[in-house]
Amino acid sequence: MSHNPDPQKNVNLSINGLPVTVPEGTTILEAARKLNIKIPTLCDHPDLCRRALCRLCVVECDGRVKLVAACANDVWEGVNVVTNNARLVGIRRMILELILTNHPQDCLKCIRNKNCELQSLTEDFDIRSISLNMSTAKRFSTDESSQSMQLPEISGDTLVRNMDKCVRCGRCVEVCQEVQAVRAINSSHRSVLYEICTPYNQALDKGLCIYCGQCAAICPVGAIYEHDQSAEVIDRLYNSDNHVIVQIAEAAAALINDELGFPAGTVTCGKIISALNLVSSHKVFITGSLLDEIINESKGEILNRTRKKTGLPLIKSCFPGGIKFVEEFYPDLKDHLPAVNRQENDSWTLDKTTFSRNTGIDISRISTVSIVPCLAKKYNAQDSGVDYVLTPGELSRIIRKAGIDIASVPEAAIDSLRQAKDLQTHTPPLDFKTLVINGFANARVVMEEIKKGECDADLVVIMSCPNGCLYDQAGEA
Repeated sequence: MSHNPDPQKNVNLSINGLPVTVPEGTTILEAARKLNIKIPTLCDHPDLCRRALCRLCVVECDGRVKLVAACANDVWEGVNVVTNNARLVGIRRMILELILTNHPQDCLKCIRNKNCELQSLTEDFDIRSISLNMSTAKRFSTDESSQSMQLPEISGDTLVRNMDKCVRCGRCVEVCQEVQAVRAINSSHRSVLYEICTPYNQALDKGLCIYCGQCAAICPVGAIYEHDQSAEVIDRLYNSDNHVIVQIAEAAAALINDELGFPAGTVTCGKIISALNLVSSHKVFITGSLLDEIINESKGEILNRTRKKTGLPLIKSCFPGGIKFVEEFYPDLKDHLPAVNRQENDSWTLDKTTFSRNTGIDISRISTVSIVPCLAKKYNAQDSGVDYVLTPGELSRIIRKAGIDIASVPEAAIDSLRQAKDLQTHTPPLDFKTLVINGFANARVVMEEIKKGECDADLVVIMSCPNGCLYDQAGEA
């Protein structure tokens, strides 16, 4: 195996008797995928480095007794790889059964039911019950105290951690430490005592977590996930005494298609309005703010700072956790944050008091719901006047529970009721330069440049996702 692979050089090999040619430096797992051969894995992810923790992907190479992790080893010239035989299937079944031995058997109640990688693997291997004998299970189990059930931890009304369901794949640790460079999640101990934890085992909301949501996005099971508020919103919608105001970001509507398995463009804001009108009619819908509104809202302050020749670049974020990131890790850059309402959550643009005054509806009967593209916007939402923040996944659950065929409902008009402020009233400065940063590892680089006076941007916008914001992926930014 080459330590310095040359991507211009090809390697010839065979997998299960099928010849394939791939660039040098390709892993066995990647080569198998080129042939549409599925090798099971839990720890592998395209955005993360090679870890070989779960060992489900082990294969035989050239008939050797020693097995090789397909996700962490490159191919080499002439190697004959076997990915599936009785020996390998038996090993994989045992690994899955060992995981299930210490895993709650509550799939029907789990947030990841039918969208769980462990569940899919157990179905692939036709595991209906655990066949390990008691002595084998006991040998691989930890002490009795560590097996006690723990209550799920809800942090910041954003994330839920249920470590009883953790399969110790290490994905969340790497994305938090290496990809996002926040380090709010780590691991400790070894062997059967190995666990995923937080520094000093403190609650997530007591540490450095900025609630970017990447750990939840990358978790293969239901160990860490969004705080689901869909059931509470359904109760509000069904309550005739409650007036529900729902704000929809257009990018969130576009992402509903993925959640429901529809082609792009099938579900729109208008169809979502029609669908929710079938549940309840006491609502007003408004469109949510996008990246261009973040920029528009900043123009007046940038102009003022330009005149004073201080506090540039202005640092903003697509979600409140981005501001927390600056305050936690770069407190000397606080002067670069917005001067007013630094923790404002831009997922909500309507003031409940103003709406009550304009409509005559008692404020106690008003519930506000914001539908956003990602769970990062759930954090600190109540400080900006919104009662519930729903992701596309949560809204999809409401639609499914109501039995609505959203693809067939007609388009409905969108009310344009907005907060009493005009985003276009500020005079934009000339040559207004904006720098958009994807992810917090990249943000650290820019923050250091700002500290050194080497950043020439007028506005720096930190986006949560390291591979580009979901707004952009939905084609709405």
